[in-house]
Amino acid sequence: MRGAGYGGRMREKFQKKYRLGLYEKAAPNSLSLREKLHEAGEAGFDFLELSVDETDEKLSRLDWSKAERLGLVAAGFDTGIKVETICLSAHRRFPLGCEDKAKRERSIGIMRGAIGLASDIGARLIQIAGYDEYYGESNERTRLLFYKGLRECVAHAASRGVVLAFETMETEFINTVEKAMHYVNLINSPYLKVYPDIGNVTNAAKQNGALNATAAYDLVKGFGHIAALHLKESLPGVYREVPFGSGHVNFEEAAAEALKQGVGLFVGEFWHKGEKNWRELLSEANVFLRDKIENCGYKFESSSAETG
Repeated sequence: MRGAGYGGRMREKFQKKYRLGLYEKAAPNSLSLREKLHEAGEAGFDFLELSVDETDEKLSRLDWSKAERLGLVAAGFDTGIKVETICLSAHRRFPLGCEDKAKRERSIGIMRGAIGLASDIGARLIQIAGYDEYYGESNERTRLLFYKGLRECVAHAASRGVVLAFETMETEFINTVEKAMHYVNLINSPYLKVYPDIGNVTNAAKQNGALNATAAYDLVKGFGHIAALHLKESLPGVYREVPFGSGHVNFEEAAAEALKQGVGLFVGEFWHKGEKNWRELLSEANVFLRDKIENCGYKFESSSAETG
């Protein structure tokens, strides 16, 4: 039975109060998308976040045929777990602020392709990378080009009813919610929000020596503009592949602030690194994250069904 066990029971109990998704790369890449949807449900997650990264393999998803797109939608209905968000990290390779015109045009094309894909498969939210430049040097011109490209992309997203939301990154350009809000305020569109990575935000806070060096302190700066939260562990200077519970992220505090703001979507971000017990790890991550959310101190309102 899909979602059997503690994780599944937790999902059924709390799915009307918040929903917890699984980052696609947490499952082995050898699995088909249908299999990943199934395994996400078995582990107790509510939906899957699709990855469109800088590799040619993932970028090819933007060229899926109508039949391939319909196949993913059908798999979502069959398994009961759909792709509801997209993590678009391809702009590391093709950043919006790149001074190379060809790469910059490809960047716009990638964004338009991701928006079209999201619209076709029913994903309502695309997490976009907060990079003006990644492999090259960031400067005043790259920042201006980024703003111009972003403005064009948000206009296209608005025409398709898809929300773009900044991921807080590991680089200085946009590594905090406060920095992301600079561009959210400049663009001033209901289709541009913030989708913080609390592992990256925690590192930025610690690095900057903030008085209250936690993700929650930074989340306050985005009140009313946070669309979802990436739940990821980190350590000072280490941004990836830190096991849950072994880092310095205060998940409870971040979850409480997000819920207080009305955020209802969370995604567990971690990676499959070849472990043979990956199914067990998926379930353990689900239980860990739901425990942090549900015991964060935020008082969930009882539904009419629960109150009788």
